[in-house]
Amino acid sequence: MSEIPRGKDLTNNTKNDFKYLEMLDEYFKNSVGTTVEKIQNFTKYVPRQDLTNFIAKYEIFKKILDVPGDIIECGVFFGGGLMTSAHLSSIFEPINFERKIIGFDTFSGLTELSDKDSDESPLAKKGAYSIDSFDDLQKCFKIYDSNRFLNHFQKIEVIKGNAVDTIPKFLMKNPQTIISHLSLDFLLYEPSKVALENFVPLMPKNSIISFNTLTDKKWPGTMHAVKEILKIKNRDFKRFSFNPYIQYVVL
Repeated sequence: MSEIPRGKDLTNNTKNDFKYLEMLDEYFKNSVGTTVEKIQNFTKYVPRQDLTNFIAKYEIFKKILDVPGDIIECGVFFGGGLMTSAHLSSIFEPINFERKIIGFDTFSGLTELSDKDSDESPLAKKGAYSIDSFDDLQKCFKIYDSNRFLNHFQKIEVIKGNAVDTIPKFLMKNPQTIISHLSLDFLLYEPSKVALENFVPLMPKNSIISFNTLTDKKWPGTMHAVKEILKIKNRDFKRFSFNPYIQYVVL
């Protein structure tokens, strides 16, 4: 039996969904072409659901093109979302060397759950989603830098550790920080609250906060933090018709 993807809550998937993933895994391994050729033809292999995530991130990126500030990814996992933002920036604003892509993650899984989190998901426990991609991403960044304009300016940075501690420390070292897009996918209440408390005051008008689990019953921590820090009344929350998960609010 082929391995199913790690780093995702697959509790909503059907048997047919798992069968599809097994077929896809086997097909990718045995499909014609080198690894690079397969990557260049990624639409042969990428699941529809993941492609909709990519399109949603593209649509959000277009909305913040003329908004100054960094892009913050709260929850890095394998780094796909981080690198989507990095590539889009390199493509659509190749001379904008001031915009940085910054990711925060423990790289050792979820931290302790609070009483405002739920244990409904089997992954709602300390250490879940443990994807130690930190060193792997350093290699990824070097390859990315070799293929972009103005590559002598650092574009991407990942901060390792508990965001409750690392976010305030990062901002103390970088008081110049303003933020155009905050992608909040910590899943849990405490790091989400700290992210909103620290980052929202640094976000100018028309900047965007996006969420991946805002209204997911299994992961209520983010919504608790949003209601406390951001509030929801009179906020312009939006979603995409083609994607059931990603939602966003324009500040």
